[in-house]
Amino acid sequence: MAMWIQAQQLQGEALHQMQALYGQHFPIEVRHYLAQWIENQPWDSVELDNPAEEAKAKRLLDNLVAELQRKAQLQSGEDGFLLKIKLGHYANQLKSTYDRCPLELVRCIKHILHSEQRLVQEATNASSGSEGQTMDSLSQRHQQINQAFEELRLATQETENELRKLQHSQEYFIIQYQENLRIQAQLSSLSSLPPAERTQRETTLQSKRTTVEAWLAREASTLQKYRLDLSAQHQKTLGLLRKQQTLILDEELIQWKRRQQLAGNGGPHEGGLDVLQSWCEKLADLIWQNRQQIRRCEHLTQQLPLPGPMEELLSKLNSDITDIISALVTSTFIIEKQPPQVLKTQTKFAATVRLLVGGKLNVHMNPPQVKAVIVSEQQAKALLKNESTHSESSGEILNNNCVMEYHQTTGTLSAHFRNMSLKRIKRSDRRGAESVTEEKFTVLFESQFSVAGNELVFHVKTLSLPVVVIVHGSQDNNATATVLWDNAFAEPGRVPFVVPDKVLWPQLCEALDMKYKAEMHSGRGLSEDNLVFLAQKAFTSSSSNPEDYHNMTMSWAQFNRESLPGRNFTFWQWFDGVVELMKKHLKPHWNDGAILGFVNKQQAQDMLMSKPNGTFLLRFSDSEIGGITIAWRLVWNLLPYTTKDFSIRSLADRISDLNHLLFLYPDRPKDEVFAKYYTPPLCMYQAKAVDGYVKPQIKQVVPDFFIFYFTQLHVMSLTTIKMSLLNVSALVRNDTMLDADGDFDLEDTMDVARHVEELLRRPMVSPILSYTSHSLWTAIRLQDVSCLNWSF
Repeated sequence: MAMWIQAQQLQGEALHQMQALYGQHFPIEVRHYLAQWIENQPWDSVELDNPAEEAKAKRLLDNLVAELQRKAQLQSGEDGFLLKIKLGHYANQLKSTYDRCPLELVRCIKHILHSEQRLVQEATNASSGSEGQTMDSLSQRHQQINQAFEELRLATQETENELRKLQHSQEYFIIQYQENLRIQAQLSSLSSLPPAERTQRETTLQSKRTTVEAWLAREASTLQKYRLDLSAQHQKTLGLLRKQQTLILDEELIQWKRRQQLAGNGGPHEGGLDVLQSWCEKLADLIWQNRQQIRRCEHLTQQLPLPGPMEELLSKLNSDITDIISALVTSTFIIEKQPPQVLKTQTKFAATVRLLVGGKLNVHMNPPQVKAVIVSEQQAKALLKNESTHSESSGEILNNNCVMEYHQTTGTLSAHFRNMSLKRIKRSDRRGAESVTEEKFTVLFESQFSVAGNELVFHVKTLSLPVVVIVHGSQDNNATATVLWDNAFAEPGRVPFVVPDKVLWPQLCEALDMKYKAEMHSGRGLSEDNLVFLAQKAFTSSSSNPEDYHNMTMSWAQFNRESLPGRNFTFWQWFDGVVELMKKHLKPHWNDGAILGFVNKQQAQDMLMSKPNGTFLLRFSDSEIGGITIAWRLVWNLLPYTTKDFSIRSLADRISDLNHLLFLYPDRPKDEVFAKYYTPPLCMYQAKAVDGYVKPQIKQVVPDFFIFYFTQLHVMSLTTIKMSLLNVSALVRNDTMLDADGDFDLEDTMDVARHVEELLRRPMVSPILSYTSHSLWTAIRLQDVSCLNWSF
């Protein structure tokens, strides 16, 4: 299963290679839904060349079919119905295909698993290996691209040399052709000469003309061959240019855009744009040189027409090179700095667009103006399908026009929108349960570029990442959920703005971890235990085995549309509340490892039971968004603290205030962990203000446990409690609860505790020999009943 999770993260060519492993012989859906089962089977133990192993292969086939059928039967609901039919079909298909040749099934699956492992390993070495390995991989890829540029440069130089030879040959041909015309003119003028002289001159001129015409005929054939050869060389060069451009625009630039999108979720900064621009500039140079050569070829052909297919060939070359230039210009008009993806009306925002060919095509000689408009998802679809020729707007953006500027020092051509503001928005009719924070828009940037003095004019457009428009800060949480889901699970080349409705839980974990790390500004993200806790909360499960969740999927509705059981908030709202609390107030403590956080009440009690009195831990509240509580043996859980509380007094100071707290779980002295964050106390001189007033200090106080505990009771009368405790006191005075050494007998003490629990109608969280209970029994044994403060 772990391999399949990694295989799904492959990108570019590696992803295409992985997808090509599957087909009718073994559907990719079978690999997906039986991922863990497939990876756990002993495929490698089967010897493919040994016919005696066929029985073992047959068992594996039968087990595979049975597992598919079992998986199909587990599906339920509307969505599950179609999947049930599909999985059942695959089970029958595999059975009929491999029943007579089960070894071929084993061969197929072994090939798939080994190929996946190789692709994942190569991707790991390229992206998540050591820094040196990563740099080596990048350098290798850059070296390949630069090597291809060198080949293109040499090919372009070669066609330039051949073009010059052709031009020189054609110029000499024209000279000889003019010479032939001169000879013909001379022959025509001989009629005025005497016959004897005319015959002698005519013989000489005819001989000369025959020689010249024979040379012209041979040379015309040679020129035509030169032209055809040059056209073939240009076709080859254009093929190399197209291949290099596809590599840069459809892979490197797309990967950069994907990194930019993930950066919206907290991924690594996209970077690398200057390298991309250098490649695009080289492409622009080479494409333009080849276009100029083709244009010169056309001029030579027009200057000296010769029979043959040259006009058609050159027309095709000219059309191809124009398409390549168009693709380069339109694809390199990109958004360098995206507008905010959660966009609030009446709020200033910024964006930057950039043309990656820089000044190479002299676009800046006629500075283009860029216009920004906001369009809906449906309008974006129509634009990409070319169903809409004009840009309809779904709102009004102020300061939405900007002129592109060329910066000589950096070679960049860009437009900086610094003071845009969305004045109003026009929403479309929403579908079903969709809320305004699920509706996606995009900012469309468009312009018109003139190349080569208006010889070529390109209308360019580019769409921003999806934005969610809000009108109030209270909508920010849900809007962020829409953006996070889209950024994490959008696929390249999608129809705007389609995302899967369900994703595998490990995929969502990766997105949540990325977001959490980014907000904490550290490498300490979510541990496997943290993710198990989140899975338990998301799926209302009690399993603590991470493997149990690897095949589970989470829908958008479960993520941020349906409330958690027994709560009035969704899974994302709870998680985002934790992130906001940590980011604003508790980031240093998380990075110090002082906050366990993702622990439920029962887990916290289990962890603290075996620890000394005064041991405490910090856990996130289950019942309140953005709350954190202190759990310790005396009180178990304080009322959760929120952002509002920490704006009054910090967590470290609150922990310092509570003398009951001694050790941070498992055994770290609290001052060792939190002392560096304590607020220094004010001395008398500092506390006394200039006007004579003394400045008070805020300090957190928790009532004594026993008073706190009994003041919560509303079901018993004070007299009943008094009499019950006096009875317990009498038992102690009669030493009925003491063992031979004069200490409390544990079993009898537990009986008394249960008796008190019954009277109080709530459990006295134990063990009995805890600090609290021991204080109670000591007080009773000393007959210091007055210490219970009967006057509450």
